[in-house]
Amino acid sequence: MTAYSKTFVVAILVMSWLVLPASVNVSRAEDAKKTVDRGSVVLTDSARQLHSRSLVIDGHNDMPWEIRTKGSSNFGKMDISQLQPKLHTDIPRLREGGLGAQFWSVWVPVEAGYRGEALATTLEQIELVKHMVARYPETFELAYTADDVDRIYADGKIASLIGVEGGHCIEESLAVLEKLYNLGARYMTLTHTDTLSWADSGTDEARNGGLTPFGEQVVRKMNELGMLVDLSHVSAETMNDALDVATVPAIFSHSSAMAIADHPRNVPDDVLKRIHEKDGVVMVNFFSGYIVPDAVKTVAEGMDLERKLKQVDKLSDDEVEREMRRWKAKHPYPRGTIHDLLDHIDHIAKVAGPEHVGLGSDYDGVSVLPTQLDDVSSYPYITQGLLDRGYTEEQIQGILGGNVMRVFRKAAAAAAKTRSQSGP
Repeated sequence: MTAYSKTFVVAILVMSWLVLPASVNVSRAEDAKKTVDRGSVVLTDSARQLHSRSLVIDGHNDMPWEIRTKGSSNFGKMDISQLQPKLHTDIPRLREGGLGAQFWSVWVPVEAGYRGEALATTLEQIELVKHMVARYPETFELAYTADDVDRIYADGKIASLIGVEGGHCIEESLAVLEKLYNLGARYMTLTHTDTLSWADSGTDEARNGGLTPFGEQVVRKMNELGMLVDLSHVSAETMNDALDVATVPAIFSHSSAMAIADHPRNVPDDVLKRIHEKDGVVMVNFFSGYIVPDAVKTVAEGMDLERKLKQVDKLSDDEVEREMRRWKAKHPYPRGTIHDLLDHIDHIAKVAGPEHVGLGSDYDGVSVLPTQLDDVSSYPYITQGLLDRGYTEEQIQGILGGNVMRVFRKAAAAAAKTRSQSGP
């Protein structure tokens, strides 16, 4: 779910004129940012109206794992048609937030991979998402294509897509990767927190120098299938290797700008420029620990400690949780505000272009969120914040969902072309 210091400002302002299309009104957005009040964002009728006629897509929500762990994978026990105060997500607040489509993460812990249980548990999570859709058919419908998303949204439902978080789930098998695609997965994050035998994670020791030859095969296979390559969580070397290999645009399903908050879960500027060249999209993460500059050091230290407790001290899951709870109580960090998120959007828009930004909240996968981004009802405040900073309606609609739809269509079209050329 990191760059270097705030000295980026002058350099990026100069550079942005070179890398952004002429149609982007950089000066207008920058002038608006200078004058915007850093207090609370106040919703206006114009923002509400724009939001209501925009397709809003979130690239990453971890509610399925929360339902598994807090509700025993039982929507009768944890009925999301009712407000669920222990979650960031439920149907009333999804409706309030105006969400049109959601990539539901079917994440499983990397430890499941070490036990040989990653695939089986991922399959259970996919079934959980499908069960949710079947239980609430008036609200959700599964989507497999961009056309499905458009149709489901037009019907007033929330298009539900599946994203696999972490290549440990394929257990080093391209056949398993294809199986997950056939079951509905439309992106896969190449790694999670730990480095794999074929790809380096951004939050673990690098052992491969990026992607191995098998890792390159994984990217090519995903392109062939039409499965989006998700570069959140991976090291900068893996990002660049994947972009070298990929023949279609890639995504970051829930990452932000390293130049604003220096955490390895974020995207460095050189990669942001390549996202512009490759026509991909970075869907910004909302987690305070990744987007608030004063929080990232504490969060990184906590991640290092948790890894030590698991891998060096060999504590049980319960012992790790208990120790981490104690540590976090002694090491609080600032929540920040919605303006911290908007700063990341601004930076990515200036370096890569506003047509390469999206939203990837990480709701129900993170512990601390900025003010005015408390849960899935909060998306309209982002629309207002973007208006306040001078973005055009077209740019805002792209950020809210249009940009990732473009990439989704491109990936599917390229895969269809490959299949037609290869014959029966």
